[in-house]
Amino acid sequence: MDRLLELTHLAEQSHFWFRGFRAFMQPEIARAVAGRAAPVLLDCGCGTGANVSWLRDYGEAYGFDLTWNGLVLGRRMGRTRLARASIADIPFGSGRVDVATSFDVFQCLPDPIEDRAIREMWRVLKPGGHLLLNVAALDVLRGGHATLSEEVRRYTPARLRSMVEGGGFTIDRLTFVNASLFPIMLPVRVAQRWWSGASAVPAGEFDITVPPAPVNAALSGLLRVEAAALRLANMPIGSSLMVHARKL
Repeated sequence: MDRLLELTHLAEQSHFWFRGFRAFMQPEIARAVAGRAAPVLLDCGCGTGANVSWLRDYGEAYGFDLTWNGLVLGRRMGRTRLARASIADIPFGSGRVDVATSFDVFQCLPDPIEDRAIREMWRVLKPGGHLLLNVAALDVLRGGHATLSEEVRRYTPARLRSMVEGGGFTIDRLTFVNASLFPIMLPVRVAQRWWSGASAVPAGEFDITVPPAPVNAALSGLLRVEAAALRLANMPIGSSLMVHARKL
């Protein structure tokens, strides 16, 4: 996991996947804080704190992570309001947060922690507060990156819905994202599972390495188009699932 955080730290500003992720999530965050005075946002499992940086465009944002390495890298970048803590024991009082987020964390949580984490996020939210999650989707897309990120599971819409509603939330929106990458990722991930030949790049690191500039620009543009489409309709397939839910 420390190696993944190091690679993420290098890639998160320019890699096409992270650019697309922000384009997908930012309209949902804007909707979540609309009409709220001085909203408080909390990123649970913040890694290096990169997402906390842009969440501050929407209110007073904090983040925490269990891994020291990510927090150290974030603080080197001048990121503050980051703490070390577990998502199973969130260091916030009950009913203090307007928007709770967790991005690509839940697929790495053991089953007992998964259940505890969603209930902890419900606890810290105010009544009417919003939950936003992004998780890895579909076992068929499991590849080398799953080993690097220590994935426990990948979600289906039904599994994600069951977890979120079981934690007490009402779902506003549940959709696949990265639909435009799916035709590219599927053969790559299948090949990763079946091919264990020698490579200059260790298993999983290929996925998180910034590709050559023309490729990165083309894929970034593809995801921007998808983000525009996502404002109008849900995606039927994709490599990730995004859920926007509320605590009533």
